[in-house]
Amino acid sequence: MAETDNTTKDAGQQQKNPFEKVSVSVKRVILVLSGKGGVGKSTVAANLAMALANHGYQTGLLDLDIHGPNIPKMLGIEETKLTSTNGTRIEPVYVVPALGVVSMAFLLPDKSTPVIWRGPMKMQIIKQFLADVYWGDLDYLVVDLPPGTGDEALSIIQLAPNVAGAVIVTTPQEVAILDSTKAVKFVEKMDIRVLGIVENMSGMVCPHCGKEIDLFGQGGGKKAAEDLGVPYLGNIPLDPDMRKAGDEGRPFIVRRPGMSADNPTWEHVDRVMQAVLRSIGETQ
Repeated sequence: MAETDNTTKDAGQQQKNPFEKVSVSVKRVILVLSGKGGVGKSTVAANLAMALANHGYQTGLLDLDIHGPNIPKMLGIEETKLTSTNGTRIEPVYVVPALGVVSMAFLLPDKSTPVIWRGPMKMQIIKQFLADVYWGDLDYLVVDLPPGTGDEALSIIQLAPNVAGAVIVTTPQEVAILDSTKAVKFVEKMDIRVLGIVENMSGMVCPHCGKEIDLFGQGGGKKAAEDLGVPYLGNIPLDPDMRKAGDEGRPFIVRRPGMSADNPTWEHVDRVMQAVLRSIGETQ
């Protein structure tokens, strides 16, 4: 009986740990998450990844919002499908040479196809997106997570190597702040550094009168950061041009002909991205 017990124990030890870190050549993984949906998390993730690529960093952007993948739409690559050069490794879709993207959207037969999966299937695809994709040698891998603190967030933290920290995106109103506080606590419980809080949809400059309107309030993200003792990365106002850029697949952070040199929203976005870079630098 004792011999059987030992044999069983040895077999159990030989089983592969399902939460073992996946081997990916990446220096730093940055998580972008929120406590609730509709706060502009994917917009922040897409612009952060593009900003990193523009700074000369080899960057990957992993869209883990499996049930609602929007990153390809925001980057103008939604009609693309994933390919494989040798039948074993998947190639990312490149927006620019320094920015490769992988998303569940690239695997769906059409845009309206829902993904109806339970947790184990989601964990398996996350493993594949890390291990079976030829990312190359990355400086940064930005991960756009779905709202909340469920399977996808847990899985990427357990599986991805070199997680440098998490950026929490919120809007100013109290209900969003309450949920973003939960996201901060979740990240801390997982022993991951909170790189900071971004307050999105923070006021709007009226295109007619030029006055600032607080549609959702203002300052809630900054106060939450102060109360929680985490960095405040800045605020991004509502801007019709930013919405238009996302709908047209053009990251707002990339200046284009016709954009005013003193565009206040662009300046806000640029300052937030610079603050994220500084916060990441503190972890080096």
